[in-house]
Amino acid sequence: MESSSSPANFPRWAPSPSPSRLLLSPVEDTKIKSSSAAHDSAEDGISLSCSSMERIFPFSIGFKSTTTSTAYASAVEKSEAENAYVRRSGATDVELGSRENGISLTWEDLWVGVGDGKSGQKMILQGLTGFAQPGEVLAIMGPSGCGKSTLLDALAGRPSSNAQQRGKILINGRKETLAYGTSAYVTQDDTLMTTLTVREVVYYSAQLQLPNSMSKTEKKERAETTIREMGLQDSMDTRIGGWSRKGLSGGQKRRVSICIEILTRPKLLFLDEPTSGLDSAASYHVMNRIIKLAHRDGRTVISSIHQPSSEVFELFQNLCLLSSGITVYFGPASKAEQFFASNSFPCPTMTNPSDHYLRTINKDFDVEMIDGKTSTEEAINILIRSYESSNTLKQVHLKVNEICQQGGGALEKGRQTNFITQCLVLTRRSFVNMYRDLGYYWLRLAIYIALCLCVGTIFQDIGLTFGSIQARGSMLMFVAAFLTFMAIGGFPSFVEDMKIFERERLNGHYGVAAYVVGNTLSSIPYLLMVSLIPGAIAYYLVGLQKSSDHFAYFALVLFVCLMLVESLMMIVASTVPDFLMGIITGAGIQGIMMLNGGFFRLPDDLPKPFWRYPMYYIAFHKYANQGFYKNEFEGLTFPNNQAGGPPTITGEEILKGTWQVEMGYSKWVDLAILLGMVIVYRLIFLGIIKISEKVVPMIKALLVGVPKH
Repeated sequence: MESSSSPANFPRWAPSPSPSRLLLSPVEDTKIKSSSAAHDSAEDGISLSCSSMERIFPFSIGFKSTTTSTAYASAVEKSEAENAYVRRSGATDVELGSRENGISLTWEDLWVGVGDGKSGQKMILQGLTGFAQPGEVLAIMGPSGCGKSTLLDALAGRPSSNAQQRGKILINGRKETLAYGTSAYVTQDDTLMTTLTVREVVYYSAQLQLPNSMSKTEKKERAETTIREMGLQDSMDTRIGGWSRKGLSGGQKRRVSICIEILTRPKLLFLDEPTSGLDSAASYHVMNRIIKLAHRDGRTVISSIHQPSSEVFELFQNLCLLSSGITVYFGPASKAEQFFASNSFPCPTMTNPSDHYLRTINKDFDVEMIDGKTSTEEAINILIRSYESSNTLKQVHLKVNEICQQGGGALEKGRQTNFITQCLVLTRRSFVNMYRDLGYYWLRLAIYIALCLCVGTIFQDIGLTFGSIQARGSMLMFVAAFLTFMAIGGFPSFVEDMKIFERERLNGHYGVAAYVVGNTLSSIPYLLMVSLIPGAIAYYLVGLQKSSDHFAYFALVLFVCLMLVESLMMIVASTVPDFLMGIITGAGIQGIMMLNGGFFRLPDDLPKPFWRYPMYYIAFHKYANQGFYKNEFEGLTFPNNQAGGPPTITGEEILKGTWQVEMGYSKWVDLAILLGMVIVYRLIFLGIIKISEKVVPMIKALLVGVPKH
């Protein structure tokens, strides 16, 4: 019974000491271990006191509790001892050197609002001021909807399209745009290529981001080192996983996303809830690794985080607490407990401080607190007023001014691989993805084969009778219209590719042109396969013209039409965000093109305004139908069943009289026009992306205006 009741018999996991503990001398460490419980609590509160923020935030508020005052004084003495030891250590020179080359980020009186159809604007962030320095980690915390992600987006220079902001955001004291290689952003959503393994995802990204001066071996080593840093070495050859097969867990996917963005060793790293989906141990190890890298390389890390464990919270030097877009507290994370206690909201014993802070400032569930009289709304107001009137806020403004006056080096754009290499890597990656994704082309190939078997058996051995004229036209129209229509079946897979492209483009991994080239080149082999195999089944079962030249033209027109429809769907995907809406939109556009393609209503019978000019010439079905008709009917002769006519009728006469085909140019011109339309559609896609990047934000800024308060 004694053994079972003794707590010593239960093994407990204990994390490694936080980075600040490693800076203590052996003598200091021994003193800490032998100190009393009261001193222990003070020491816990002063975690990471080597941070510069620990020295610039003296609290002017008095405390009634002598224990707290004693603990605070002891903590200050200990902090000075630690700083003295740090100054003596050789490692500090490395840290100071890296800080000089690092990035300091400041923001002052930052307001962000979004358009609201009823009241004009809704404010998301209200007058925020703060800073982040090299070698330090700033944690942004608050309840859901308080503006954490909006603040990160604003600081990273990538606000949403309908958001407008006002205020100063300076980099090393200057207003600059973050260049590629200087910053990276890990988004909250893990948009990864589900068919690739962890090793492939990170290695392809390394080939895209790292400069040509690095060899393939060095890039591979960098990728594998980064994977090991995030604890994914046992999952290197596991696929990410998606709807078709199980793969990584949510937490592992999050770590892969972090791996991709820290490959270039950016000086400024933004993390949007990096511990989402991770258990407490994994969260600790991931954040500990990121913070060690920040100390080692002098990186500036800004992270929004949702409900960290006590061990993870200990790792943060600086803390920004938000509630409804307003700063409740900004300062050293270790001083936050003091701040709350001084305002009559002390953290209960054996309670995670971060849980206590979030529970205090979360007004989504307005419950009474502590004494049963103070509501959450009142508690938040008390904390905000206390912060705004304290020395803490004054010191923040002083530090912001100091950083701006000190300035720093100008940002240098990181070296990147060249355009040709980007195109080749994207082509190879996309080809592998298309090969492994059943829904991209393989399912379509099976459906095309089934449809072409149906067409071939229905029109089998069509012959050269007078009735075969109409049958030939119907069969060729079906191929030009409905087989190409089925190309929208791969739209969901393409939308997933677009999400990955958007994330990588925003982080500067490559440009729109490289993506268009890579996507086009990687899809050509599959589209050729989809054109040749089903096309051959339909062509030879029906018994169309037997020469190989005629079949080659038939397959080429089908191939170009499939590529053209895919190009059309790329345009739709860039304008319509939801894949279901995209399929409906793409189907509607193709339906309109089918109607005035020259089969259901002959060209001369089309209403001239709009339908004949210009829609008839815009629809690609016009050129596909005419190319198919010319390829099939030219050179054939059919018996004429019309009374009073000649006994036979030539294919050229049928083209002019029956189908009203324009005979002033050859079938190869129709094919060239279709190819030209493919190029134009891809250029339109490129133009839409470019316009959405630069022109749309400017237009919305003029329409919405700056946020007012």
